[in-house]
Amino acid sequence: MIETLKKQVCDANLKLVAEGLVVQTFGNVSGIDREAGMVVIKPSGVTYDQMRPKQMVVVSLEDGSVVEGDLRPSSDTATHLELYRAFDKIGGVVHTHSAFATAWAQAHKAIAPFGTTHADYFYGPVPCTRAMTPEEINYQYEANTGKVIVEHFTTKNLDPKCFPGVLVASHGPLAWGDTPEAAVDCAVILEYIARLAAETVKINPYPGRISDELMNRHFLRKHGAERYYGQDTAGG
Repeated sequence: MIETLKKQVCDANLKLVAEGLVVQTFGNVSGIDREAGMVVIKPSGVTYDQMRPKQMVVVSLEDGSVVEGDLRPSSDTATHLELYRAFDKIGGVVHTHSAFATAWAQAHKAIAPFGTTHADYFYGPVPCTRAMTPEEINYQYEANTGKVIVEHFTTKNLDPKCFPGVLVASHGPLAWGDTPEAAVDCAVILEYIARLAAETVKINPYPGRISDELMNRHFLRKHGAERYYGQDTAGG
């Protein structure tokens, strides 16, 4: 299982490059084996063109210690671990500095749902966290980044399955999904939504939110209990 997950995580990291979401060594993808209590994540600072599955680092979900690998894990590992511990239904996490989503994060602005493209993936505004305190930044910064995300979702009563991504104020976006590849897909969508919103407010600075009826229709037809968008992969 771990060897399979290492390949999945490596492939997902390379997909970030193919999708144009990273520059240089920015960005990281991880995946989790919950039964084993292990997380696989990209090594820190390794260029994408040199990346191979065998270089992926295996860490303990419980304490973040390196279980397998000769390289240091991503510097954002502690952030990923906090999300896995709090959001027990997710299987992959992505962090990027993609341009438009990062711009909204730097502006400390949630992305309002202006249209159906947004509503197909997020059941409301793309959330943006509060700014981190000096104490949170100076002590266990990466872990506290994850804790600030979890705090926001807890206090706002947000379901991470209905909001598959977040903007960390002054920092950038994180996204998640059932698998590492699905998490990358969410990061791609988040960047596209951020770009659409930025272009929308250029045309009309006060466009107004999508109606609740249209929001419900588009989100629930893809993600609701009676969803009907796409094909039933379990069926014939």
